[in-house]
Amino acid sequence: MPVVFKRLDTYLMAKYFGTFFFCLLLVMAIVVVFDYNEKFDKFQQHEAPVKAIIFDYFLNFIPYFSVKFSPFFIFIAVVFFTSKLAGNTEIIAMLSGGMSFRRLMRPYLFSAVVMSLLVFCLSSWLIPPANKVKLEFEDKYVSKVTRDYVRNVQLEIEPGVIVYIERFDDKKKIGYRFFIEKYDERRLVSRTTAQRITQKEENLWTLNDYLTRDFDGMSERMYGGPSLDTTLVMDPDEFFIVKGYSEQLTTTELRQYLDRQKRRGVANIKEYEIEYHRRFSFPFSIIILTVIGVSLSSRKVRGGTGLHLGLGLLIAFSYILFDTLSGALALSGRTTPFLAVWTPNLLFALIAVLLYRLAPK
Repeated sequence: MPVVFKRLDTYLMAKYFGTFFFCLLLVMAIVVVFDYNEKFDKFQQHEAPVKAIIFDYFLNFIPYFSVKFSPFFIFIAVVFFTSKLAGNTEIIAMLSGGMSFRRLMRPYLFSAVVMSLLVFCLSSWLIPPANKVKLEFEDKYVSKVTRDYVRNVQLEIEPGVIVYIERFDDKKKIGYRFFIEKYDERRLVSRTTAQRITQKEENLWTLNDYLTRDFDGMSERMYGGPSLDTTLVMDPDEFFIVKGYSEQLTTTELRQYLDRQKRRGVANIKEYEIEYHRRFSFPFSIIILTVIGVSLSSRKVRGGTGLHLGLGLLIAFSYILFDTLSGALALSGRTTPFLAVWTPNLLFALIAVLLYRLAPK
């Protein structure tokens, strides 16, 4: 059965989206000015072109920041316009006319679900490519976050095949003191060492000064040479755990990356796991904060919009703080990424239920 919206529903949904986009536009204008002033010296120092600042940085920074803080903007917008409705006794008139508070929530919840789906799609597939361009700009003109080399790379490139590189130079695509071991279940069957390993093209590598030892029971066969071309399915980009790299991957790519790294025995991937789970938990926060916002600001009280906005800001910042702390606990290994990401939603969902029950009926 199709959903039928009445004039009141469209009125409230128009208020929901209109106030949200107005708040977003107002806040983003301030954020862009402050961000430009903060990075102005860096732009000048690294001679960043004006075209790159506008198109590579700010046109990608604005959607990233908008989506990242969309629950906060939506919450403030809901508190603001609902409080105004309550102050003008419009909500009292609706409830006095026989409308239930549950019925009043319907356009709010529909709008929140639409925004949740939009945020999920944007954060999963459209924002990551924009983040890649933005982070490349920051790495070049603001502060360098990438590294040219990495030490002690160890991973499983396929079942039973372990690779170790003592030092890898990303610019030259050369690794030093390399070995690869092949196992049949837990039995070592082959071990190859090389002084250097060089990437010639994707998955094609050259071993220099190599020595291979094959084991067959108690017997051993050794052979080597100055160089050997071989196929190894490993990407040097995966040797580097770079801050912010998880935000450059779409949700599909992020899931594939996590599965691949877990198979290879890479342990330092908590940031990626947090980002993956947050892509799913984040949209639900919009619905939860919408319910809290309506329940909190629908009652006409002395102090009006100012009091409601003050309480709303307190709750919104509490959510952001709790989400940040739980993420830090996950990074330190004190809790799992899944639990850390979903705990704030669970806690504030309970607060939403409580406020909804206490809201005017």
